[in-house]
Amino acid sequence: MDIPTHVIPLVAPRLSPSQQRSRWKITALGGGHGLHASLRALRLLDADLAAVVTVADDGGSSGRIRDEFGVLPPGDLRMALSALCDDSEWGRTWARVMQHRFTTLPDSPQTMEGHVLGNFLIVTLWEMLGDAVEGLEWAGQLLGARGRVLPMSTDPLRIKGTVVTERNGQLTSEVHEGQVALAKAAHQGSVTEICLLPEEATGTPQALDAIREADWNVLGPGSWYTSVLPHLLLEDSRKALSESKARTLVTMNLTSSAQEASGLKSADHLKILARYAPELHIDAVLADPSTIDDRTYFCQVAENMGTQVFFDRVESRVRESVHDPLRLAAAYKDVFSHFESNGAPR
Repeated sequence: MDIPTHVIPLVAPRLSPSQQRSRWKITALGGGHGLHASLRALRLLDADLAAVVTVADDGGSSGRIRDEFGVLPPGDLRMALSALCDDSEWGRTWARVMQHRFTTLPDSPQTMEGHVLGNFLIVTLWEMLGDAVEGLEWAGQLLGARGRVLPMSTDPLRIKGTVVTERNGQLTSEVHEGQVALAKAAHQGSVTEICLLPEEATGTPQALDAIREADWNVLGPGSWYTSVLPHLLLEDSRKALSESKARTLVTMNLTSSAQEASGLKSADHLKILARYAPELHIDAVLADPSTIDDRTYFCQVAENMGTQVFFDRVESRVRESVHDPLRLAAAYKDVFSHFESNGAPR
């Protein structure tokens, strides 16, 4: 299949200790495993790094803590912090500590079953300091994190969406509230509308500053509706992204078979972003060529959005549907360097 001329194929890896590198200010936006993957790669670059994290999770240990303590869900914030730990013995140890999940005895009350230690560390700092951002700064210093972790909002958010399903030949429309409920329902149908609650929620000032002051804002990979799109649903965040002088890069997922994205084609992911933030210019899209279902159509959609597509092999050789940090870091570096060397204005 011929690749359109505006597509720039890349080959990874290309990181070399002796290679002269520029320093970029990069803000990565997302949540969960997707943001963890991008941060593990971005921390390998010579960059001033910030992570802006969704706060709408309501499942698992994070959801239970959110309900019982009335705090932001700490899980995605914890994962971002662990991703930024370096490869020293200190960093590797603390990354494991932060991700340690308790397993209780079968005949116990199991009140701690499934809880994650790092969630409690973060909530402890929040209660002691009375400030979500300051608590995360302290946690980052303890871990030796190579960058800042910031909540998208200091309001615990909820996601609400409308899902259309076909039952017995009839289309039915149902509204689902909460990340877990929406993801489960989306697996059975198509999400047609989505929003954040409360509607008057505001962005965290430090997170908005990180978006405005960046050289690059990186969206994705991750669950499209519940980790990536929320950054465009929050008005303050969407406005900051649109008005920032930074360039915007979207990292595509390695699979579209995630529970909430079932049935979405690769190009649909871009269309969703354009629908909810038509004023946002996406400068670049990074995708592994083996994971794009209709490459020609995907590139046409990107071209209509004024977006350059960069193809690179970023999937792990040993774990399917998992980004390789070194490959992804090299691919990010090539995208950033391409725009820098061509002197394209922001």
